[in-house]
Amino acid sequence: MYRFGTVLSSLLSVAVASASNGFDPREATIASTHHSLDTGLTTCREVVSSFLSRIDLLNNHTNAIISLNPNALTTADQQDAKLRSNNGSYGPLFCIPILLKDNYDTAEIPTTGANLALARSQPSKDAPVVATLKKAGAIILGKANLHELALEGLSVSSLGGQTVNPYDSTRTPGGSSGGTGAAVASSFCVWGTGTDTVNSLRSPASANSLFSCRPTRGLIGRSGIIPISYTQDVIGPIARSVEDVATALMVMASVGFDADDNTTALVPAGTYGTNYMSGLTEGSLKGLRLGLVEGFFNRTPSAENDPVNNAMARTVAKLRGAGATIVSITSPLYNSTALASLDTQRFEYRESMDAYLERPSLGGQHPSTLNELYSGHDYLVIPSQYEYVNTSLVSSTSNTTGRNGGYNSVKQGIANLTLALAETFTANKLDALIYPEQQNLVVEIGSASQSGRNGILAALTGSPVVTVPVGFSNATATAPQGVPIGMEILGRPWTEEKLLQIAYQWQSLGRIRRTPSWAKEVVPVKSYTAVPTVTPNRGNIPAAYPVGTLGG
Repeated sequence: MYRFGTVLSSLLSVAVASASNGFDPREATIASTHHSLDTGLTTCREVVSSFLSRIDLLNNHTNAIISLNPNALTTADQQDAKLRSNNGSYGPLFCIPILLKDNYDTAEIPTTGANLALARSQPSKDAPVVATLKKAGAIILGKANLHELALEGLSVSSLGGQTVNPYDSTRTPGGSSGGTGAAVASSFCVWGTGTDTVNSLRSPASANSLFSCRPTRGLIGRSGIIPISYTQDVIGPIARSVEDVATALMVMASVGFDADDNTTALVPAGTYGTNYMSGLTEGSLKGLRLGLVEGFFNRTPSAENDPVNNAMARTVAKLRGAGATIVSITSPLYNSTALASLDTQRFEYRESMDAYLERPSLGGQHPSTLNELYSGHDYLVIPSQYEYVNTSLVSSTSNTTGRNGGYNSVKQGIANLTLALAETFTANKLDALIYPEQQNLVVEIGSASQSGRNGILAALTGSPVVTVPVGFSNATATAPQGVPIGMEILGRPWTEEKLLQIAYQWQSLGRIRRTPSWAKEVVPVKSYTAVPTVTPNRGNIPAAYPVGTLGG
């Protein structure tokens, strides 16, 4: 079990005598939170209340939160009682307030996918990864908005409305885990969870100056998560530091074998139980060979592309200065637009969703099939998704003809791509590939889609990626600190430990992350007798995104 630095004595009595605002939630980390508890500056209830107070006062800036956990304060009190008992042994996430993307099953709160038709869908048990997080001591604060059913990257939904980028009120926060990204960037929690089918852990990390990890497919069991694609879905953490990503990944991966997700049977022996924090400082940039994927850039000069290209040029120069060798990868294979033809979602979505909706453990009021969900009017489908959803409603893994030659043809294409990626690593003696997560700045609210993202390579091949901040665009009237820009670091399967070491070394070259201007505000901590409620702003859905209308 995890132990704080010292065995505590009479912690709560010391904490009560401390200043009521002894804990600062702004940019708080797992380590800083534990330090505040360890030294008697705060209590677990005060930690939780400080984040609830920020959400209560500041959520209107981002519209990131869908719901709060009514049991959060009770759980905090229970953890304070454990501290009072002073047995000195606690989980690695003891009293760490986190937010879940609202497609993770929780027995305490509805799991909605930010979809009106699922607003009263209530699982009877936690997803295994949620149960594991709780066992490690994490306190589930609540649920974050997402792009409805995680189908795009704009983070707008029929239930949660439009989440706003905390750095630029005219732009989206990326997605689909945009609510988590905006919430973590705004210090509404210590860290949060996301899911990733094509870009969805990495896009919000890039757009919110955060770190994330899309793990190798199979490292973390996915049962109890609203699905899209068996082939491409993974789950993982988003945080403000590499250290917190490493700790969160360690805990999430400790779920181990998941009987309801057979991809977990493929994990190499000895992988489960890896302490990603313990080896974090052991890496070095000196001598690394990093492949720069030239096909993942848009070199056309524009106000949207130039900031990304400039930030990546500075990043490459810094990496070279730290001793890394940068290898130019020019293969035409690495083209995000072309790779999208291998996307499996249209074939797998309906079957995966039907299986989720029909589970005995899913209670409350909810449709029983995907077709039933879309037969009503309680959903939002933006124009760029019309063809995708219409195709998904009639498609399946049994399709042998049609789009790109059918499902088997697409799967064979993915197998070929996976072999080609391995050959790229071997032929160039690479430690990792690097490229911008998004070729242009995160798009404006009301856009037709989240264009220019490069996540498809990892999604198809099941490769691990750690995303890191690499810079900002120039400041504007709506973005006083600029718009964040992120980079993906992609490795061979099961190399999360190495990728996190690279990310840590990059982080050590100098802090790039900035706190959103308005999120620097000191918020007085309220003495809550009950967890407050939040009401997402559904009135801010752009007119271009019709609710309850499925187009052609």
